[in-house]
Amino acid sequence: MNARDDHAPSAASRPQLIADSALRLLAERGMRGLTHRAVDEAAGLPQGSTSNLARTRAALLEAAVGRLAEREAAVLTPEELPRPQHDRPSGAEAGAGAASGAGAAAAAGGAEVPALAEALSLALHRYLTHHRELLLARYELALEATRRPALREVYDRAGRAFREPVVAMLAAAGSAAPERHALSVVAWCDGVLFSCTAGQFHAAVPTRAALRTSCAELLAGMLPGAGASRGGTGVAGE
Repeated sequence: MNARDDHAPSAASRPQLIADSALRLLAERGMRGLTHRAVDEAAGLPQGSTSNLARTRAALLEAAVGRLAEREAAVLTPEELPRPQHDRPSGAEAGAGAASGAGAAAAAGGAEVPALAEALSLALHRYLTHHRELLLARYELALEATRRPALREVYDRAGRAFREPVVAMLAAAGSAAPERHALSVVAWCDGVLFSCTAGQFHAAVPTRAALRTSCAELLAGMLPGAGASRGGTGVAGE
């Protein structure tokens, strides 16, 4: 067995290797640089390997989107996401029998902001410091999806894996309009990532503290009671 055979990927790992190589090519060369032959070369595989897995360009792009979703899901693990504080005492249990439901929601929002800001800022900082390749590949695929309805469907389905947890977290934190607020949060995050990767602020990565402060400020306008609690989150002045 020659050296190439010794390091040849198993049947199970080859699809992942091909998809990862496609993402790297998208980040380095753009959409025009993504060909079956180029992927074979980047992956160190015999010519024709990529074609055997993904016969068409559309199939190759869909494989790249699927792998992108898998790798982005690992940027922030489920264990690092804030958990809703279901065991918070109600107004009555806390000795405030006259507290309204709105008051309880305000307390919930104030309590959740630091954890939400921490999780969002951690994900943003990791993207910008360790996963810029994924961001560049995502932008290439997002633009291509606007021209390919089938790819659009795959891309949107992958995106829901990020959007839906944001909706759930905001709802648990007391948001009165979690779907609408999730749009604002996701759009803001996307804007920060694009600006700091390919836009006007690409030259410098914001600090974790700066990102955390900005996240808290954004959430303060959405969650009841969050504005009043911001001063005690430990965010300001870091």
